[in-house]
Amino acid sequence: MSGLSTILIVVGLFLVGGIYSFVKQQMPKSLIVLLSIGAAMCLVAGVVRLEVWN
Repeated sequence: MSGLSTILIVVGLFLVGGIYSFVKQQMPKSLIVLLSIGAAMCLVAGVVRLEVWN
């Protein structure tokens, strides 16, 4: 597991927590969608960069 994949996964999980918080605060849906796209991209990039697939 490289450092960059760890950072991407941690940032993605941080953004997921932000999504939960924004939903509880009833923020605009467009902001929640934008945040969830960013979180999904970070998590997918982190998982793809893992070195377990080799």
